[in-house]
Amino acid sequence: MTPLLYVAQRGSAAVLALAVAVHLATMVHAVRGGLTAGEILARTTGNGWFLAFYCVFVLAAAVHAPIGLRSVVREWTGWRSRSLDLATLAFAVAIAGLGLRAALAVYHPGGMLP
Repeated sequence: MTPLLYVAQRGSAAVLALAVAVHLATMVHAVRGGLTAGEILARTTGNGWFLAFYCVFVLAAAVHAPIGLRSVVREWTGWRSRSLDLATLAFAVAIAGLGLRAALAVYHPGGMLP
């Protein structure tokens, strides 16, 4: 693993640790408070802070997971060519794209932003 990938994975892990803790605490608080999925959605719709938080969460996951996957695949299969880097980059783009689309869907349900 290159020094850049090492720093990127460790930095994204720190962001993910905080994001997961905030997400879980928020969900537990909401459920124990008796909020339904509809009520939670009503509170997140149009909330810029929600969108910003989950965009950071998604982007951290899109950095962190493919780097780890790349390391595991290299170790288990011996795949070390440039195609592995391209495959993990494609995986990162997929995670980012799908995750950002999900965050936008909760921010603005019923369709894409105007």
